[in-house]
Amino acid sequence: MNVLAEWTELVCRELGIDPAKVDRDALLDLTKEVAHGVTRPAAPLTAYLLGLAQGAGSAGEDAVERLTALARDWENKAGSDS
Repeated sequence: MNVLAEWTELVCRELGIDPAKVDRDALLDLTKEVAHGVTRPAAPLTAYLLGLAQGAGSAGEDAVERLTALARDWENKAGSDS
C-alpha cells in the first residue's frame, strides 16, 4: 500500500468515514485544478468547503465535477469580470 492510500485509510478511520465513499482521484484532480487555475491556497480551502457542503447535504452528487469545471474556467471568468 502506498503512503497516500495508507493516509486516506487512517484519516477515514479517524473521522468515521467509509473509505469506499471517497473518490480520492476526483478530489485530487479538483485540488490540482484549483491550485493551478485559481491560486494554490484555494485548493485546501475548496476541499474543506466541499466537505462542509457534503456534510450538510447541500453539495449535490456532481459537486466535484462542477467545482473542477469552475476552476478550469477561472481565468476566463476572472478576465471577463474586469
